[in-house]
This record gives sequence, structure tokens and C-alpha cells, in this order.
Amino acid sequence: MKTMTRVGVGIRTAASRDERIVGQIHVYDGAGKGKSQAALGVVLRSIGLGIRAEQPTRVLLLRFLKGPGRTYDEDAAIAALQRGFPHLIDQVRTGRAEFFGADEITRFDRLEAQRGWDVAKGAIASGLYSVVVLDELNPVLDLGLLPVDEVVNALKRKPDHMEVIATGRAAPSALLEIADLHSEMRPHYHAAAKENGIGGIEIYTGDGKGKSTSALGKALQAIGRGISQDMSHRVLIMQWLKGGAGYTEDAAIAALRQSYPNLVDHQRCGRDAIVWRGQQQELDYVEAERGWEIARAAIASGLYKTIILDELNPTVDLELLPEEPIIQALLRKPKDTEVVITGRCKHQPTYFDLASVHSEMICHKHYAEKGVDLKRGVDF
Repeated sequence: MKTMTRVGVGIRTAASRDERIVGQIHVYDGAGKGKSQAALGVVLRSIGLGIRAEQPTRVLLLRFLKGPGRTYDEDAAIAALQRGFPHLIDQVRTGRAEFFGADEITRFDRLEAQRGWDVAKGAIASGLYSVVVLDELNPVLDLGLLPVDEVVNALKRKPDHMEVIATGRAAPSALLEIADLHSEMRPHYHAAAKENGIGGIEIYTGDGKGKSTSALGKALQAIGRGISQDMSHRVLIMQWLKGGAGYTEDAAIAALRQSYPNLVDHQRCGRDAIVWRGQQQELDYVEAERGWEIARAAIASGLYKTIILDELNPTVDLELLPEEPIIQALLRKPKDTEVVITGRCKHQPTYFDLASVHSEMICHKHYAEKGVDLKRGVDF
């Protein structure tokens, strides 16, 4: 998404402001799902933009508390990235393969955390990477496995061009103070989802950053899971309110389709303009319905393992689409089809009650509010 407004509900699909060239420090925390997915979405966008500009983007994925011997949701997504974009992504995993609390910390845990941090320090100081993801750094600091002051001081000295993304629950205050962006993933639970036993419906909403980027992470995860099972997991990315040109999501999706032909389908609809409540045009309704007909048929077909309905929430909130057909389509979807719905909304649609995962992205801090320009491949 290019630029978002905080007044009412609308999506700006054209931007003319200058782009920033200075990298920022992102922190994704909270108990909700989507933190690591959002980081991977930023990685995919950055890689796609680099390919388009013929300036390869190098990425380091440093994963704390995720040692070998255990499978994690993002493993498949990272495998898909590494297979599709060889030589662009380095990955380091540290820690043991089980969860533990503060009263269960061992010398091994401290050594593994330090080993990972030594790699991270070297990568940050080298300036060789465009994006450094410090996955689960927040709980490592919260558990006292690394000195917070040392980490904060190293991040303060990062090269200007580098984006640093820290994820995980319980980010310490000292890290949040130097963060340029802080988005909290807050979970919501719906009894109706358990009662209906649907499963496989995820919703990412709220004013914070991480909604569409989390969805891109889910697309990667589906492709990677299919590869690991020697199967073809097809993905549909359907985008509403994005009828303009020049989205960096397009570059990311094009890069995916180049690496994985016939696995990713992409459709979008809408005008190249903001759609404001009370100022909807006839074309807005026509385009929204066109997009829904594509999505509805895809959900019913069973051909896709993952279907991303990007910006469906504001489309419904603007009353460009009715809720009931969406509810019925979700109730009848094949069990093995995952549907991911994104976008902010002022009034929560009824289909939220069907979500097995519902993360609200709370914006605590965003560098745009300080007048910092947005950056292609990271912000839009």
C-alpha cells in the first residue's frame, strides 16, 4: 500500500512524495500473530524491488530461540525465499528447540544468544546487508540473555542505508525508544470460529504497519510448504482499492512468479485514487464487485491453498461490497484452503467472527509521523 490516511477509511493509491534513503529500525511485538510474517513480507518486497532495479538486495535472517530440531511456521517461507532467490539471503538459527521460561535458562542458552548476537553485530557493522531481520530478539532481551544496552548501542550505529527489523513479544523500553517504527500485534479471539469449526481464516487489521506484509509472508509460507511436500500449493493474491500503477508489491509478486511459475496468480481492482466514505463513485462499486467475483470463484474452486484478500476490510467498510456473500463463501470454503484478509476498518465486519486468527496491528510509533519520507519496497 502506498500511503494511508488516518481520517475515515480510504486507501491512497498514488504517491508523489520523495522516498527516503535512510534505513529505519522496525520493532514488531505483541502477543498476536504476524510478527515474523511481516518481517518476511518486507524482505520479499525489498528483494522484488532490487531485482526490478537490477540492484540485488542482500538479507540476513538471524533467528534467535529457534534452534534445529523444531519446525516453525516461517521455515517453509524462508526455504521458498532461499530457493527462489539464491545468494541473496543468509540465515542463522540459534538456541534450543523447545520453549523455556526465565527460571529455566541454562549456560547453553546464554552462549547461543551471544553466538547469534556476534553474527548480528558483524553483519550490522559490515554494511553488506540491506535488510537485517533479528527474529525473536525481543524475548531474548526480555529474558536477559543479552545486555540491552549493548544491543541498543550497536543498533544506533547501524549504517544509514540498512533496515533493521526486530520481532517477538515483550520488546524492552530501551529498544522501543530508539525504534523508528513500533507496531504491536494484538490478538483477538472469536468463539464463533471454534463453534463453526471452519479454521484457516486469518484477519490482519488495525492502523499499524504489518497487514499486507504479513499476507505476503503467508504467500511465501504456502509456496514453501508445497515444496517441502513435493506438491504445488497455488496462491491467489486479490487486491482491492489498488487500481494504480507502480506498487512494489507488484515487483515482489512478479519475482515470486518468475521463480515459481504457475504457482502465484495476482489480480487487483479499483481506481487510482482515494475512495472516501460518502464520495464513492459508480466505478468503485463495479470494480469492488468484479474483484469479489474472482475471489468467490477462487474460494469455491479448491484450486488454491492460500487466498489473500488484500484490503477487503476497507472495501466492505466503505459499503462497496455487502457482508453476507463473503460470510457464506467463507462458511463453504474447502477445509484445506487458507483465506487471509487484510486492511483497516472503522466498523468491524461480521465475518471477523469466523476468524481463527485475528491480529490487530496497533501503531505506537511510525517514522512517517515525524516527517520521514516513505521508502519503496519497505513502506509501500
